[in-house]
Order: sequence, then structure tokens, then C-alpha cells
Amino acid sequence: MLALAALATLGAGPAAYRYQLDSKGSAVIAKVSFLAIGSKTARFPVMKGSIRITPERLDDIDLDVELDARALTADSKGDTATLRGPDFFDVARHPSVSFSGHRMTMTGPVTARLDGMLTARGISRPATLSITFRDPPARVSGRDPVQLRATTAIDRRQFGMTAYGWAVGRQVKITIDARLVPG
Repeated sequence: MLALAALATLGAGPAAYRYQLDSKGSAVIAKVSFLAIGSKTARFPVMKGSIRITPERLDDIDLDVELDARALTADSKGDTATLRGPDFFDVARHPSVSFSGHRMTMTGPVTARLDGMLTARGISRPATLSITFRDPPARVSGRDPVQLRATTAIDRRQFGMTAYGWAVGRQVKITIDARLVPG
């Protein structure tokens, strides 16, 4: 019986750990230039997601995050209404924004690049997140929270957000501060 248990663990492969996004301990912010002299900021306070990470195979990762675009807030009520409206996120027809990543390349002990797909307004495009982990992901135990900061920049026009081109910049800088808990 002991021999069978030993054989079973040989074929099991490295341990993979699953984490859930702690939405209360996480934040997603998008910034875009406005009139070339300032910027506008949108926040996505309602989110959910999960990650599967294998410390021995950090390149093999499953990350799925969904933001509730209907809950987004901006600098003013007018900005919030405009961003939720048909010229930008069109939340009546596209209530969520999502990112799915499945290939991570470590660039240092706590830094990585995660390739995936970003979907907004029903349009999916490749996107790459630059990630900095608080602690080395190779030490993930499945028991302690994982904290990270991820950044990327996208061209809003690629997602059908072309309105107000004279006033609103094309490039949107996205910053994600995520806290992931075992689960």
C-alpha cells in the first residue's frame, strides 16, 4: 500500500495553489490624459477573480479577473456617467471588463511579465501586464496571501472607445494593486 502511495505522488507533478482575489484589499485604477494638461481617473471597486500558481512552474499560470464596469467611478458624476455610457464602456450592453492570463515570464525574483487577453466592450485584444510581487512567487505556499502590483497601457481606440479624441488621450495607463487569498 505504501508503494502505491509513493507511485501516485510521483505522477502527481508539482503542487499548484489556487487563490481568490480579495476585492476589498485590491484596487484597479485607469488614467488617461485630458486636454494634454491633466488627467482623468476611473476606479473599478467591484471585482472578482482567481489565480492558479505552481511555484515550480511559474510560467504555467491561470489568472482570470472580472471588473464590474457598471460600478466604475470617476472624478465627478458627469465623468462617471460619460464613462459608463455608450461612448466609452457602454455598461448597458457590456457590464464587465476582464483579463485572462496564462503565460508568465519571470524577469527577476519578484518581477514578471504576464501575457493574456483583455476584453472591454466585447472586444478582446492581447495585453501584457508588468507585475511586481511583494514576495517571490517561487515561495508561494498556498497558506499566505499573495500581493502584487501590475501595470499596463492600452490604446482605448482598440476597444471602440473613440469619442472625444480632441480632449481625451489615446493611451490609458492601468494600475492594479491585488491581494489574493488562499481559496
